[in-house]
Amino acid sequence: MVEWRISEAPVQYDEALSFMEARVAQIHAGEADEMIWLLEHPPIYTAGTSAKRADLVDPDRFPVYEAGRGGQYTYHGPGQRIAYVMLDLNKRGRDVRKFVQQLEEWVIAALAEFNVSGAIRDGRVGVWVTRPEKPLGADGMPAEDKIAAIGVKLRRWVSFHGISINVDPDLSHFEGIIPCGIRDHGVTSLVDLGIPATMVDLDVALAATFARTFGDKPAHAR
Repeated sequence: MVEWRISEAPVQYDEALSFMEARVAQIHAGEADEMIWLLEHPPIYTAGTSAKRADLVDPDRFPVYEAGRGGQYTYHGPGQRIAYVMLDLNKRGRDVRKFVQQLEEWVIAALAEFNVSGAIRDGRVGVWVTRPEKPLGADGMPAEDKIAAIGVKLRRWVSFHGISINVDPDLSHFEGIIPCGIRDHGVTSLVDLGIPATMVDLDVALAATFARTFGDKPAHAR
């Protein structure tokens, strides 16, 4: 059974990290259900295990946290839906690559609920959308912007951290970093794409598509 929790007020990053670490231990011990936690953070930057200091362009703009997850720098803040994914891969198959692929498929399926075509690109972590209205890239290919980030960590084969999807954040805040170390592409959101979606709309899409992607129905949300 997967418990779904939705936090209405922004959650401080250190509080979220402490909660996840405790919950992961409880899940591994069989003392708690798996969990999907939907929330927002106050404006922050987080650094993954592959982060390069040079990619932190404006270190004084917001607090910077060492996340311990995979990946590089990313921004979290109001208007961005975080889904922290605490699942027991001991029960789901100890296949990290498959798990990350499922997270990607989940994001793409949720975006499809809004008629947004998300895609995965080799060498570029996250989920991307094509922007035909923008000038072609230096390689002559259509411009693409990032709409979702993925970064996870496993402890005793229980996952934590997860995904972030831009609903309507202040996109200028991404200018304080080189998001995920990728310099030649921009960042977008559902609202930036002209879709007047809300957090509630996205939460509904995430719940529906989680069941299709992972084969689980949400147990309950609170």
